[in-house]
Amino acid sequence: MRVVIAEDLALLRDGLIRLLGAFGFEVVEAVDNGPSLLRALTTHRPDVAVVDVRLPPTFTDEGLRAALDARKEVPGLPVLVLSQHVEQLYARELLSDSRGGIGYLLKDRVSDVKVFVEAVRRVAGGGTALDPDVVAQLLTRHAREEPLQQLTPREREVLGLMAEGRSNAAIAAKLFVTEKAISKHTNSIFGKLGLPQSEDDNRRVLAVLAYLGA
Repeated sequence: MRVVIAEDLALLRDGLIRLLGAFGFEVVEAVDNGPSLLRALTTHRPDVAVVDVRLPPTFTDEGLRAALDARKEVPGLPVLVLSQHVEQLYARELLSDSRGGIGYLLKDRVSDVKVFVEAVRRVAGGGTALDPDVVAQLLTRHAREEPLQQLTPREREVLGLMAEGRSNAAIAAKLFVTEKAISKHTNSIFGKLGLPQSEDDNRRVLAVLAYLGA
């Protein structure tokens, strides 16, 4: 699996190269600025890009902008964005283009190797990986809206895990219940939120995110 990395901090960039290499990924290029990232993505067309939101020269949103521009030239290019803090604007911009794999993780999550590697693989496979802290903020932001108030505490918990990109089987394992029980919860959630049913994990995640980001 071919990867392009964009990170301006040399120590973290080298760490990502070594970490991904240890799990069988091939890092085809690692860059430290926005223009180089856009060139690398359009040239290599990797299986997935791991991108820091803020890159030189202005350290605002060059990484995100380069990734979004690359997705215009390479539709569906899988991108996993890393950010120091939860910034809902960046998350919404990334999620507004639902083609291909997309992910948004806090940099702290990289220290949990299993979670990080799983997120990279999920995004490369066309799935969605959203940081739990981002999901929590989206849920909190909309908590007072009538449809969400109709959800039971358990349904809200399932909704949060669903929005992270987890399948019914993964949610069931996390909550120590049966997959059938989770299926009932998800059907109830989609009904209460007025969302169309879908068996495709990524489509249902995007439906939930579209609702939360409306």
